[in-house]
Amino acid sequence: MQTKDCFYLGKIVKKHSFKGEVVIKLDTDEPDLYGNLESVFVELGNNLVPFFIEKSSLSKGTMLRVKFEGVDSEQDAEAILRSGIYLPLTFLPKLTGNKFYFHEVIGFIIKDTSFGNVGIITNINDTAAQPLFEIDRDGIEVFIPMIDDFIKKVDRENKTIEVETPEGLIDLYIN
Repeated sequence: MQTKDCFYLGKIVKKHSFKGEVVIKLDTDEPDLYGNLESVFVELGNNLVPFFIEKSSLSKGTMLRVKFEGVDSEQDAEAILRSGIYLPLTFLPKLTGNKFYFHEVIGFIIKDTSFGNVGIITNINDTAAQPLFEIDRDGIEVFIPMIDDFIKKVDRENKTIEVETPEGLIDLYIN
């Protein structure tokens, strides 16, 4: 399994007991969906390694206490501390309407209600305070903030997203 086929679920943030239990801080709005997993992929080096879960329990909202098979001591837990936790993309709940996962819209065409066809989404930049669509318009990079008020329609069938941006925003990149 490769990270491109998975989504980031969280990170092992601390050891919980001398018997190898760890605590995973889940990076999700719906932690209840992940309280009874059978297994996860743990990022060790550049590899995703499957780990099977003996038992788990949610606590404090997004904290998941886990006992992995084969992780039976503090030293075993120490070895996986601060590792990323991943699940296959197929585990993601399906979204409808104007909600979407970032990976889902790469390759979609952005159309602005006044400007017309802007270009193709090549990436989602989520390192800034506001996530941005990174769009390729014939070799020119255009950035559009992913603001709910801007996004008018997500058409999965035709792989397009219709946006309504403030006048002049797209022109800043093109002219």
